[in-house]
Amino acid sequence: MRLHTIIVSIAMMRAVAAAGGAPEDSFDFETLRFRAKTLATRPYIARASRVPKFLLDYTYDQYRDIRFDPAHTLWRPEQLPFQLQFFHSGWLYRTPVQINELNDGEASPIKFSSRLFDYGRNRRSGRIPEDMGFAGFRILHDLNKPGDELASFLGASYFRVLCEQAHYGLSARGLALNTADPGGEEFPSFEEFWIERPQPGAKRLRVYALLDGPSVTGAYQFNFVPGPATVVHVRAVIFCRQSATTLGMAPLTSMFWHGENSLPQAADFRPEVHDSDGLLIENGRGEWIWRPVTNPSRARVTSFLDDNPRGFGLLQRDRQFSHYEDLEAYYHLRPSVWVEPLGPWGSGAVRLVELPTVNEFNDNIVAFWRPDQLPPPGEPIVFEYRLHWMIETGQRPAHGFTSMTKIAEVQNEPGSKRFVLEFDGPYLNRQPDDPAVKAVVTVGDGAILRHTVVQKNRFTGAWRVMFTIAPDGSGREVELRCFLRKHEHALTETWSYLWSP
Repeated sequence: MRLHTIIVSIAMMRAVAAAGGAPEDSFDFETLRFRAKTLATRPYIARASRVPKFLLDYTYDQYRDIRFDPAHTLWRPEQLPFQLQFFHSGWLYRTPVQINELNDGEASPIKFSSRLFDYGRNRRSGRIPEDMGFAGFRILHDLNKPGDELASFLGASYFRVLCEQAHYGLSARGLALNTADPGGEEFPSFEEFWIERPQPGAKRLRVYALLDGPSVTGAYQFNFVPGPATVVHVRAVIFCRQSATTLGMAPLTSMFWHGENSLPQAADFRPEVHDSDGLLIENGRGEWIWRPVTNPSRARVTSFLDDNPRGFGLLQRDRQFSHYEDLEAYYHLRPSVWVEPLGPWGSGAVRLVELPTVNEFNDNIVAFWRPDQLPPPGEPIVFEYRLHWMIETGQRPAHGFTSMTKIAEVQNEPGSKRFVLEFDGPYLNRQPDDPAVKAVVTVGDGAILRHTVVQKNRFTGAWRVMFTIAPDGSGREVELRCFLRKHEHALTETWSYLWSP
């Protein structure tokens, strides 16, 4: 952090302490909140980089060859249940962050040293400053076996988390600003962290983070509880220096290259390649909506309007290895993430951004909550939520859910498409073939519905819906919806899709 700001912040915190505010010598969330509020009253000044140019010129492979020496793992000599390792600056990571150990409210800086790292085959062409700082850190915990990685913070406000059996996939962020807006996206960064030293036998770890950027500052508290589903309780207070066009709360970022609902990639032997295959929403009215994600030909943004959402998330529902055939990336074991809002979030929309990508190395899917109204600059935006990182998706409708979405050409009907869906679930599987089970298919402007068929799949127990749509010649994108109903009772979630003719 900049020296002038530190001096001002310390002076103001002492004044608050003298007046009965935050304690002078201890750190807690209120201390961090006050610091973020103080920063928001001043113009943003980007933190100066002390990373030598030769490190910034490293390629991806060269950067990956810099490894933290496990012998220097923090808290390993004490055999504490959570331990820390650190990322080296360089390549894309040009602005180091300050990392502090927090022990009984007292913060101590964790100092960077090149002696903490093994540089592999890299040949250094210059000196590495001993005050350069780290790029980020990883949290270790005995998740599946001793020394497993639980989470990592690296780059802007990005972080990734694992649960039991999972391999890293999608990311979460502290905040999304102006994502997919014409003026371009802003990426505020976690500039400083405070990590509480865990007690022996601790089941959770607490991390604090200070967010800063041209438009916003923020105070964050993360409580990590690892397990079969790792839960991260996030508490955040945001202060705006200036109004953002789009402020996204609880953003998730993922990758979808190709899947069962897209044409196969001729150059790829794998049937599907994605970190997530759909967006699930439980809206404030209790309706469940499933939107399979796509790799579109052009950027598109979809908003699901709502009041006080009960939850949303990017899920990897398909867990069959044969659908991916990847022995290195383990896409069938990428975690799903469910956002559980705590307290009322008001009116707004779950926003889904889908961007085109030509490979699996670019994150092209973003989902977040966009509130309709924000307080004026200077007033806090306060919100809390839980992130559930999981393999077994507990968050799904109690009745039927979408287990398959496939699209095919229609012979002798140029431009028409046949959609083949399957709805699954214990209740549906127990139901015998019954003509009273109907498919409710809704087709928006831009296409005409034809040939709807509902069948019981006697081999799997699921229910299959097939319908054909023909474009009306307008060239408009078409909103599609489908669910199963028996008499007046909905049997499944609502499948939702945006089709481009």
